[in-house]
Amino acid sequence: MNPEFTHAAVIGAGTIGLSWTALFAGHGLTVRVSDPRPDLAEAVAAALAEFTPHLAARGLDVAGLAGRVHLAGSVAEAVRDADVVQENGPESVEFKKDLFATLVAEAPARALLLSSSSAIPATAFTGELADASRVLIGHPFNPPHLIPLVEVVPGERTGEDAVRAAMDFYRFLGRVPVLERKEMPGFVGNRLQNALNREAIYLVEQGVVTPEELDAVMTNSLGIRWSTVGPFLGSHLGGGPGGYRHMAEHIGGSMKKLWDGLGHPAQGPEETERLIEAVEKAYGSSTYSELAGTRDRKQLAVLSALDSARPEED
Repeated sequence: MNPEFTHAAVIGAGTIGLSWTALFAGHGLTVRVSDPRPDLAEAVAAALAEFTPHLAARGLDVAGLAGRVHLAGSVAEAVRDADVVQENGPESVEFKKDLFATLVAEAPARALLLSSSSAIPATAFTGELADASRVLIGHPFNPPHLIPLVEVVPGERTGEDAVRAAMDFYRFLGRVPVLERKEMPGFVGNRLQNALNREAIYLVEQGVVTPEELDAVMTNSLGIRWSTVGPFLGSHLGGGPGGYRHMAEHIGGSMKKLWDGLGHPAQGPEETERLIEAVEKAYGSSTYSELAGTRDRKQLAVLSALDSARPEED
């Protein structure tokens, strides 16, 4: 264990917060969880039971996992001895303003104050804080105990020491932190995801493919490619020995025409309802637990395959 990180607080025990809880405990941290939900104990127990095999499959020691997780009766109790606080509350500026004022006042002065915010930059809710130097975004992708990426996004008042500590913390957890140098609504991952989703919705609206067929296109082409090399390296390799330069010079013009012709889905109430019905027709015969379980087994298989393909020096 990294001696700098021994105690963590998880504020908000929804899907993301519960996943963080399991990951933190899986790396030996003592974790205090705070959430006003009346079924907190049951939710934490169920999540740990579900996620423990995932952590074990990733090589973590899960012996005594549940014993490292404690329920807190308040935010103040949860953060009282925390080295790191991971907030997972609603996407609301006002909510985060109030909560982070409490975190600054109640957490130890050494504690990193991290938000899982998926769209709201830190500067939007830290302007009135007495001390915003240790507040920044640590945005994961769901579920964070499996998906390695964490987007680390400092606010205008975040100190450099806090940025370095956040990067170290997520690396300690086996994540892949990426430092983003400008605050953008939605950060990087969700902007890319929403750009692709917009075109996916448009293609379904236009009757080109069904939702299930669109997913088949992604999982049997770009999903495989991008999980291994990403868009830029994929294009660089797509240019052959001439690389990205050859790709840009030879098909850049036609790609520009495609960009100009990308769709703008209507997404009014009627269109939205038709899309919902189409997705439910494709996947509604399975429960959430069944679909999520299949997703997680496949993601674990991908992660294991990627691990086996990495050069030894990595």
